[in-house]
Amino acid sequence: MIGRSGSSWSQRGSDKSEPDDGGFETLGKPKPRGPSLKARAVGYLSRREYARNELARKLQPYAEDASEIDPVLDALEKEGWLSTERFAHSLVHRRASRQGAARIVQELRQHGVAEDQVAQLRDDLRASEYQRAQEVWRKRYGVKPADRAEYAKQARFLAGRGFAHEVIRRLLGDERDD
Repeated sequence: MIGRSGSSWSQRGSDKSEPDDGGFETLGKPKPRGPSLKARAVGYLSRREYARNELARKLQPYAEDASEIDPVLDALEKEGWLSTERFAHSLVHRRASRQGAARIVQELRQHGVAEDQVAQLRDDLRASEYQRAQEVWRKRYGVKPADRAEYAKQARFLAGRGFAHEVIRRLLGDERDD
């Protein structure tokens, strides 16, 4: 059957002025796909705490321009999503049972935590370092070294975990158990 004014149905609508590209923009730069920078950042922060510079590094691949990231991070700090203090306490909590103060402090500095905050956390860690070193040593060895070679081996293990040398000497050198 021939439709109105002598044209067939198949010819109707074929004179569109816009190209049919399936709804995708083909000219120029494509629109960014996926969540916004802020939504991505909130997603990361909902899983665990991040330091500001660490979160900026994670968002970098999704930003068209590096200047877009700082306003997002500022807004997140203002809204309470991003906190370097919470990050520092979280990192200390995760690492304290296995590592010494020196190693944790080094990691805090690496993540850009303020020096006054690092100093306070270092003092707190040092107060409990002997007990933490003793627990790590018990899990691994549990027996005092019998000779110099064994002493060196155990001392290297504890030093590699970031425990202070005076704590290691006290732990491995004392015969009495505190």
